[in-house]
Amino acid sequence: MSAPTRKGIPGLRTVDHIGITVPNLEEATAFLVDVIGCEYMYTLGPFRSDDTWMSDQLGVHRDTVMRELRFFRCDSGTQLEVFEYEAPDQGTVVPLNSDVGGHHIAFYVDDLDAAIAHLKQHNVELMGEPTASSGPSEGQRWIYFRAPWGLQMELVSYPAGKAFGRQQPQ
Repeated sequence: MSAPTRKGIPGLRTVDHIGITVPNLEEATAFLVDVIGCEYMYTLGPFRSDDTWMSDQLGVHRDTVMRELRFFRCDSGTQLEVFEYEAPDQGTVVPLNSDVGGHHIAFYVDDLDAAIAHLKQHNVELMGEPTASSGPSEGQRWIYFRAPWGLQMELVSYPAGKAFGRQQPQ
């Protein structure tokens, strides 16, 4: 009997980084370092092209300028690649989670209440109240909040695990 064939991209291991675009890189840096607690790693840029490289490689307007990008590392090793662009056709409306392309970034914390208190001390906009999950995610609590530029983020905690991962009695 042969081993099952794995579906998907051969050699896939993990997510390497998450890229986000912000309107003000200085504001984003202060938020990610001072409030979230990420470590600043390095800066690249600016990048521009006199041909179609930007549109061919990145799917943006050919005259786009990537003014600067900065890499940050969160405690777990997750990296954020944060861009500030200048483009003739640049949109400035942050998508809702319900929009196609909508998204959020979730940060795991050991103590949700302490993390919420920290965000409140930094005047971060919290969205609603902490919520306890049910069903397969029972054991988890979470809350959404907004970065200064509008990106939705989430704090999530399940120190005793989630229901779907617990051993069931036999």
